[in-house]
Amino acid sequence: MDTIAAAAGVGKGTLFRAFGNRDGLLDALWNAKLTALREAVEHGEPPLGPATPSCERILAFLDAVLTVKLENRHLISARETASAGIRQSDHYRWMHALLRELIEDAVPTVPDAGYTAHALLSAMYMDLIEELLASGRSAQDIRAAQSAYVKAVVDDVRPH
Repeated sequence: MDTIAAAAGVGKGTLFRAFGNRDGLLDALWNAKLTALREAVEHGEPPLGPATPSCERILAFLDAVLTVKLENRHLISARETASAGIRQSDHYRWMHALLRELIEDAVPTVPDAGYTAHALLSAMYMDLIEELLASGRSAQDIRAAQSAYVKAVVDDVRPH
């Protein structure tokens, strides 16, 4: 908080009054990063917007979330490690609810869309992404692997 206050040219107390604590600041930054994504999902054009078929939207949404995470690695890493209750955050709840609804629509016979949504989102935690990057995988490799994984999961729960 000292470094951020100094870079912003304000006192540390100003940051605490504005954001409450470090988690509040991280949430505000994460919210700013998610605003464009949320707008595209809720009101935008394909492939993220509501007019897109749910199967395609699942892939596009998860790729967009992964892209935001890759582009903001330090922020997301700090946010995910700062709070043990990250799954209780408004951001996570929004992503989970949207994904669960898309899965239910795309695969009405899925036994537990909520669990499937949690599993797909958990595959994008920063500790895993950082491990994959450290092992030599590129961001594009990770995005391709995620896409293949999501397709396999969605296909596996579809009736054959």
